[in-house]
Amino acid sequence: MVFPERAGLGTGEVAEQAGVNIQTLRYYERRGLLAPPGRSLGGHRIYPADTVALLQVIKAAQRLGFTLDEVAELLDTGRRRHPTSDLRQRAIDKIAEIDAKIADLTAIRGALTEVVDARCDSLTNCTCSDCPIPFLTIGTADDPLGDRT
Repeated sequence: MVFPERAGLGTGEVAEQAGVNIQTLRYYERRGLLAPPGRSLGGHRIYPADTVALLQVIKAAQRLGFTLDEVAELLDTGRRRHPTSDLRQRAIDKIAEIDAKIADLTAIRGALTEVVDARCDSLTNCTCSDCPIPFLTIGTADDPLGDRT
């Protein structure tokens, strides 16, 4: 669609108002998250005014942990205007995924805290008396398989 006169927002305006860069706009177009914009008589992209709001929705969904593929699916569901419990279930699934990541990060933090508290100083030649790093004996000359046989 070619606009005879300016009837929307230019690329730079959309990017600035949405807080994204121009490459992000073009990437979202290629991914199908944004419809291809119209063009001015000079060939410049002209976006509908609601593009900024759509970009804000996309970025908010990403902050909630949804991938761009997941965002695309959610937008597609919304565009079809057929309400489903899809968003609710996806949110439940995302919460479970986040809880698993939190558990993993908590375990990692605990292990690192043990290393700090024990004053470990080397992965391979730690001199602390009670080193909590479990892989120090793996690959030693006496037992190259680390007693995994």
